[in-house]
Amino acid sequence: MSDQGNWQQQAWQQPQPQQQPQPQQQPQPHGYYQGQPAYCAPEPPKKGKGWIVGLVAVLAIFLVIVIGMVSCTSMFTSMGSFPSFSSSTVSDIDYLTGDAVAIIAIDGTIQYDGTTSSPEGLKAQLDKAEENSHVKALVLRVNSGGGVATAGEEMTEYLKEFSKPVVVSSASMNASAAYEISSQADYIFTAKTTSIGSIGTAMQVTDLSGLYEKLGIRIEDITSADSKDSSYGNRALTEEERAYYQDMVDQINETFIETVAEGRGMSVEEVRALATGLTFTGMTAVENGLADEIGTLDDAVEKAAELANVSSYTTVKLQSSSALDMLDLLDILGASASTDDLSAALKELEHDGASIR
Repeated sequence: MSDQGNWQQQAWQQPQPQQQPQPQQQPQPHGYYQGQPAYCAPEPPKKGKGWIVGLVAVLAIFLVIVIGMVSCTSMFTSMGSFPSFSSSTVSDIDYLTGDAVAIIAIDGTIQYDGTTSSPEGLKAQLDKAEENSHVKALVLRVNSGGGVATAGEEMTEYLKEFSKPVVVSSASMNASAAYEISSQADYIFTAKTTSIGSIGTAMQVTDLSGLYEKLGIRIEDITSADSKDSSYGNRALTEEERAYYQDMVDQINETFIETVAEGRGMSVEEVRALATGLTFTGMTAVENGLADEIGTLDDAVEKAAELANVSSYTTVKLQSSSALDMLDLLDILGASASTDDLSAALKELEHDGASIR
């Protein structure tokens, strides 16, 4: 081997500095951190968050664009730049510039929850329709099986006080307290297969005493009167209590019958004969007088406009909240991001300790 080759071999094989032997690391048991106990599992490797930032940025840009479009549309609408047609729909009653038919949905259980299926929620929207001079008539889109009797009574009274024409469009169900409200309308549409009617009142008291006895549970109620605990379910009703509750139900039901008779222009006896507590099909309801005609929501809107003597109109939906939810926003934008992608992003951000409000 030449001297040059020996020199290269020596250069590449220079002795390395002697290193001190390192103490051998003892394996740490799972759940320890630097030798100290910790109530956490080893952290998984961090994943990149670039796609999350990109998704949020895209949604933010689209949101700004939508807000700008809505603002411009609102401005032009308030200036009267858009004519009103019978097929158009406005989402905000304050932007109306011509005759309109308002639509209020009564959907779900009649109760006190602040929605349009409650006295407070319905009255708030009725007041808007009453006070706006552009609203000439109202359509109630009803899809409810009833609910709290007192809530239905209050909503019925509010509808009686409404001065403009009211037409009901019945969806899959218009029963019990929902029908009591509907009976005050000037005209009722129903589908052929709608379950409508169910004029009746029910009260339920569950007796769990037999079950408690089998489980070895003994309950003592300390009351100011013998019947104070009659509805608690800890014992069976006495005959006197059962008669008392039956009389209460009969009184409430009688007001139901009278209200329907007044609203539908029928005699009390005619309505009482139909007050079986059962629903009828839409076809039968038209025959027995509980509804006027088979038809759709569009038919109800046209009828409301006819009763108000308007031929050119728009429609406006009145609801408890006018804010768009995320799904509506994605539909408007036509964004490629799916709800699953957005959900995954939010979960990952939450996992990283970020606060989303």
